Amino acid sequence: MNQLFILMAPQGQGGGGMQSLIMMGLIVVVFYFFMIRPQMKKAKDQKKYIEELKKGDKVLTIGGIYGKIVEVREDATFIMEVEDGTKMKIAKTAISNEGSAALNKS
Repeated sequence: MNQLFILMAPQGQGGGGMQSLIMMGLIVVVFYFFMIRPQMKKAKDQKKYIEELKKGDKVLTIGGIYGKIVEVREDATFIMEVEDGTKMKIAKTAISNEGSAALNKS
């Protein structure tokens, strides 16, 4: 005896799909404002900070090396002098925004 059952939604409860769509939309909005937008703003601030660096600024790299910019090059690098007078060539993207900003304020 093979039987086939057809399941149907109860009558009068339409709109469940619309509520799910609205909830998904709200989740997307929340993710945008609390996760995506702040990350985009942080990246924009980092880029702006790096573009404004000049000779003589004290910097901290993301690797934890403290130094002072001796030369700004056009190939997206700096020449940085560390405490004992050693000079290092580093990429502009290796500069820590928060750490370097705190060094230049003091």
